[in-house]
Amino acid sequence: MRLLTRYVLREFLLPLCYCMAGFMAIFVLFELSSSFSRMLEAKLSPSDTFMFFAGYLAPYFMYLAPAALMLATLYTMWNFCRHSEIIAMRASGVSFAAIVKPIVFVAAMMALFVVWVNESFVPIHAQWAKQLRAERFRLSKLERADDLAYRNMRRSRMWKIGGKADVYGRSLRDVRVTQEYANLPGVREFTLTAERADYLDGEWWFTEPHLQHYDRNGRQIATRTPELDALRFRVFPDFKERPADIVGQNRDWRYNSVRGKLRAVRQNRDLTRNQRVGCLYDAWAQIMAPLACIVITLFAIPAGIASGRQSVFRGVLGALAMFFAYYGLVIAGMVVANKMWVHPVIAAVLPPVVFLCLGARAFYRHR
Repeated sequence: MRLLTRYVLREFLLPLCYCMAGFMAIFVLFELSSSFSRMLEAKLSPSDTFMFFAGYLAPYFMYLAPAALMLATLYTMWNFCRHSEIIAMRASGVSFAAIVKPIVFVAAMMALFVVWVNESFVPIHAQWAKQLRAERFRLSKLERADDLAYRNMRRSRMWKIGGKADVYGRSLRDVRVTQEYANLPGVREFTLTAERADYLDGEWWFTEPHLQHYDRNGRQIATRTPELDALRFRVFPDFKERPADIVGQNRDWRYNSVRGKLRAVRQNRDLTRNQRVGCLYDAWAQIMAPLACIVITLFAIPAGIASGRQSVFRGVLGALAMFFAYYGLVIAGMVVANKMWVHPVIAAVLPPVVFLCLGARAFYRHR
């Protein structure tokens, strides 16, 4: 790594860490003001307390990261200009792109980290933190999630679950599956009850299963496979539901991953047009959200230079104006998508693409 790259990274990462720590501290203090006494009563351990705040902050990270990048970039570029370091670097033959490359690289890495948080961390830990807060931080209440239900409209199948043994839904207890006839909605074909269901190697295995079959008139009939139905441990390869589908349908919609949201749209045929548009917009908006890290950084670089060369207020106000204009356009895209004036995918993709082009142009002018 070049000496210049290490220097720019050091000057940039320090204010970035300060900004992120400051934003997170504000959220933590705000939550502590209302939950501190309940945490003490529940005697929450330090590790569980840390995981609660990590899950509590995770859904907001995609907004905190661009804001922290903007402030850190503004300060770094202002500091470089105030001490005439950019002039010295350029006079030494270093291109403008080489100077700011470490900053843009960190912004890109932050965008990838936002993707990981939204897709892997939020679905599990944000939901856990929400449930823990609702149960007044009593972990004993979260040992099992009672009364789960999953409706597979595509397969005309309904699951009722007494509880899940793990947060991923790979092991379920007190399971009842009702299969309806495909062309006779509401008419049972069979019901399956089992003490336990485990998802192993891509298939559902049921412990102590009990099957009851029905004809098309709803009358109980004898099974055609008594030997198979008498097994104490049986696999049902026709059940294509995944643990993520079952857990996701019982999770706060905001905390679902992009894959879970798109799969839910494909499987749920009962969604109205407005609901389908809203779900599709949410999924694509979540895909595009990490781009804000790069977009805001591209605007903050020239704004920071302007604050060092001309006026601090001009640069800061310009960056803030672009920051709020970006999210204002995102909100406008959500409104026009919900009104069905524009296709939801276009409404979600257009704001980041437009501002990415504007940011690249502003960056190019200061090269």
